[in-house]
Amino acid sequence: MFNTLHLMFMDQYTELWNSLDEIAERIRALGVVAPYGGSTLAGLASIKEVTEQPAALDMVRELVTGHEAVARTARSIFPLAEAASDEPSADLLTQRLQSHEKTAWMLRSLLEG
Repeated sequence: MFNTLHLMFMDQYTELWNSLDEIAERIRALGVVAPYGGSTLAGLASIKEVTEQPAALDMVRELVTGHEAVARTARSIFPLAEAASDEPSADLLTQRLQSHEKTAWMLRSLLEG
């Protein structure tokens, strides 16, 4: 499964990396400095870093858990965006939610198959 997982992980990494720019731009558009720096970002993270190298399917399970957690977070922020009449942020949340739900589904399918 190495090549399959390697390519899938690379696609996910690239998609997530690119989304960081969109999110940071939205934060800046709201007049706030976007968080930066490894320790600052680690302090904001709700997904804990894995300390040991997991087996391949354990990596997939970890990713499912992470994508599901991000989807829950995105859903929880919708009421704030709606209360502020912040349609651009709500749109960004919708895009992120779709991406994380789809990726979690695809990863779960690996575990079920």
